Order: sequence, then C-alpha cells, then structure tokens
Amino acid sequence: MATAINISGIAAPDQSLEGAILTSRESSTAIPATMTAIEISAPGGPEVLKPVSLDVPQPGPGEVLIRVEAAGVNRPDLLQRKGLYPPPKGAPETPGLEVAGSVVLCGTGCSRFKPGDKVCALVPGGGYAQYCVAAEANCLPVPEALSMVQAAGLAETFFTVWSNVFDRGRLASGEVFLVHGGASGIGTSAIMMAHGLGARVIATAGTDEKCAFCEKLGAIRAINYNTADFVEAVREASGGHGADVILDMVGGDYIGRNFKAAALEGRIVNIAFLRGSVAEVDFMPLMLKRLTLTGSTLRIRPVAFKAAIAASLEQKIWPLIERGTITPVVECTFPLKEAAAAHACLEAGAHIGKIILTV
Repeated sequence: MATAINISGIAAPDQSLEGAILTSRESSTAIPATMTAIEISAPGGPEVLKPVSLDVPQPGPGEVLIRVEAAGVNRPDLLQRKGLYPPPKGAPETPGLEVAGSVVLCGTGCSRFKPGDKVCALVPGGGYAQYCVAAEANCLPVPEALSMVQAAGLAETFFTVWSNVFDRGRLASGEVFLVHGGASGIGTSAIMMAHGLGARVIATAGTDEKCAFCEKLGAIRAINYNTADFVEAVREASGGHGADVILDMVGGDYIGRNFKAAALEGRIVNIAFLRGSVAEVDFMPLMLKRLTLTGSTLRIRPVAFKAAIAASLEQKIWPLIERGTITPVVECTFPLKEAAAAHACLEAGAHIGKIILTV
C-alpha cells in the first residue's frame, strides 16, 4: 500500500473549453461558460462514468462557486453510479460529495469567504467537475498544513464521523471505540479523530498490513477479521469492558456480533451495510446491556444541520490537523477524466485511506 500521494496522476486543466467568459466583480479570475464534468451515462459499472461538457453552475443565495482542484471518491458515489443512491431533490445529477479548491464567485448573502479563498466543502453532488457550487455554511478553510489533494479527503469522511461517532454515539475521552473497516476513508478518519480526542480505539481490517497501519494511526489494537473473532479480541483489548461506541459500515452478521462486543450502555451506529441490511439477530443483549442501536445518512440532511457539524469540526478537529496530530490518509490520485479507474480501485478494496480525483 502506497501511503504517499501519487502526484504524477494530477491532470492539467482542460484547454479545450470554449464559450463566453464570466468575471466576478470581486476577482479578476475568468470563469468559463462551460466545464468538464463526469456524468453517469447509465446505471452500471465504472465504465458508465463519462467526461462531458456542462454549463458552469452559478451560485445562489448563500452559495459559493468553487474552482475544484481535487475531489474525493466515496462509496456513496459507487451506489449512485449503480442507480441505488439518487441525489436529493435539487442536487446535481453528477456524482461527487466533497471537493477542495478556490472560491471564484459568491452568491448574495455570503459573508465568510471571498474569491481567492481556499476551501474544502461537503456538497450534495456535482463534485466530479472543474467547478462546483457549495453552500458557504458547508465550507471550511483548507488547513495550512494540508495540500489540496489531502483537503479533498476531509469533508465527506470527517462530517460523517463527527455526526455519527461524536454527536449520535456521544463518544467521550477515555471510552473504548470500535470502528469496523478501519483502513477505509471513514475508518482512518475515525481512528485519528477518536484517538486525537482521547478515546481508546480498536479497529477491524482485512489484512495484517491494514491492521498495522490502523495501529500506526493510533488504534491500541487492530483485528484482522479474516483470522480472528473481533468479539473476543475486543473483550481482551478492553480488559473485559467491551466497546462503548461502535461504528459499523458492514451490517449483516456484524449486527448481532456488535451486540456481544458492546459494553454496558454501549452505543452502536450503522452508516452502511456492505454485508446486507437484513439479518437474523438475537436482541436480548440489546435489552440486558441497555444498548442504543442507531444509524443515519448525511446527504439528504439540510444545510443548517451540516453547518453545525462544520462548526464542531473547525473548533475540535481543525486545530489537531494544524498541529499535525491528524493528517488525511491518501492512497492515490487519478485525473478527473479517469474517474472510472478511480471507482474500480475503490471497489477492489485493496486501498488504505482515500482515493482522490485531481482536476
């Protein structure tokens, strides 16, 4: 696994764009009328992702237009490509949930950012493009310690982890936190965030190499789920206490096993179901341990909900990034027009951390 950023894959700006030029009064930056974006031509495999020319979107009230330098690739993008996760009403049909770049135009009512500011943003769609509109309230300044490629891997995973682990799961310093899929983009972010805020982190992963990397990030124990029973391993690593909070993206048979691995008053949060959302489960441990089982999705939540998460991240997590305590893990990059290859890489599952498109 290559943990260094593969900057050789960064594409040069598309020189073929033509059309009228729009100019912001606040900036001398020229904005073309059209842009290259990635379209889902039909539900299917990675090959259905096609570069197309689209009009550059215009920001509405409270929105900013970002010239995208890099965009994160996430599992919800794979589901959307397959026709299983349609964008919310009013969102772009093109995929992409997180970007990093420079603000080039501000809609009415914007007060924090101005043209030229470097931001990373959580967006409901449209991130696989040269330009993307984002709610100003869902943007955060790019930490000075990070490159744009690293910053592009922040929003989707960090917003998701904060909302589910710290808001819904109420993870506190000193508690035991179990994250499944510890080597994924969500998993690596969760390990670093929880460890940085004082939790004792346990992770599961599918290879010894991935487990070693999880421990390097701050996990006190990483469990190879192909060779060990995570329920027993969690019990041992926690001195018989169990996990106070569990973040699960696996589902299936993990649902019942999470009940066994949880501590008294434990909180279990499901954010995906890679092994399926239907399972036969004995709920007796839920009652006897007084467990909380919950779950959530983020994409359809309103701007104000996500803005509250952004404020928490800036207060609690951004200082850790600036100090170098947290650094987003990037496996590799692909040029925007090779989005299909990026999806194939993510689906193969051999990566550690994030896969990023460069624009």
